[in-house]
Amino acid sequence: HGSMNLEFDLQTGRRGSRQQAVGSLLARACGAEAALVVNNNAAAVLLVLAALARDREVLVSRGESVEIGGAFRVPEVLEQSGARLRDVGTTNRTRLADYAGALGPDSGLILKIHPSNYRVEGFVEETTVAALSTLGVPVVADIGSGLLDATCPWLPGGPPAWLADEPAARQTLAAGAALVTFSADKLLGGPQAGIIAGRADLVARCARHPFARALRPGGMVLAALQETVLAYLRRDVTDVPLWAMIGRPVAELQRRADAILAVIGDVGVRTESMAALPGAGSLPGITVPSWGLAIEGDRLGALRAGEVPIIARVRDGRTFLDLRTVDPSDDEVLVAALLVVCGSGTSGPR
Repeated sequence: HGSMNLEFDLQTGRRGSRQQAVGSLLARACGAEAALVVNNNAAAVLLVLAALARDREVLVSRGESVEIGGAFRVPEVLEQSGARLRDVGTTNRTRLADYAGALGPDSGLILKIHPSNYRVEGFVEETTVAALSTLGVPVVADIGSGLLDATCPWLPGGPPAWLADEPAARQTLAAGAALVTFSADKLLGGPQAGIIAGRADLVARCARHPFARALRPGGMVLAALQETVLAYLRRDVTDVPLWAMIGRPVAELQRRADAILAVIGDVGVRTESMAALPGAGSLPGITVPSWGLAIEGDRLGALRAGEVPIIARVRDGRTFLDLRTVDPSDDEVLVAALLVVCGSGTSGPR
């Protein structure tokens, strides 16, 4: 649908970097000096460790030496990068003194990892990025889910309450992190990619490393990511599906559910409040207030087998359709499917 200057510098007329445009936009969006894009967040962590800490020790709290996603294990990524893991503290409590006591001439980095898909509660303690940044060793914070700014300036009402404990790139860098790494999908809402942002000299070292070419994303990913970041900078995220879903008021979802029920009639379907799960390896234990349709019985197979497959969830012998995850333009498709699955009709409005 048109041409783009992927590796062409329009100012000089010479070959340029495919990273320059989107990197500068990302840096601006999260308050960094520079940014680099790779193909996922595991790649971002691997590249940072290989470029900045090969043959050196990397300090990691025992409580953050985790497995996240598809067998992404921090100790194994460290080993593949050529860095050496130095465990610090205990599984549930790691203090600043633990990090300070582990520092030595071989210390290359402190790696702080946000547990994006699980939560430890109870007798716990962790050390903040601000405190770690006083130790004189670069702090790399893997914030995981990709929240750009904790103030959510792209949302008219500011950040929702359920985002209160989620680390954000801008605030983590402002607290003293030398670099942050995070996903471009999940809370950022873009294509699958990984982002390294922070100090320009460290980002440049990562870009010069041989792994950078092997881990770089394709042009289509960069184009999609650029459009996503531009939406944030314009303060208009209506075209970012994640934030469009998050921004729908519960009252609006309830009105849509009532309208659907009015069309399909009394066929064993009810409207009720629900709790949506952000999912995708982010915000463990957090739910978002929502509204939708509940159907008596297990209707998963029938809904998936329809002309337009519909994905739902089953609990306690009932099937649930959360309207937060359904675009309003698809409500008529949902009506048609419910008339077939739950009613006597063979088709519905299109």
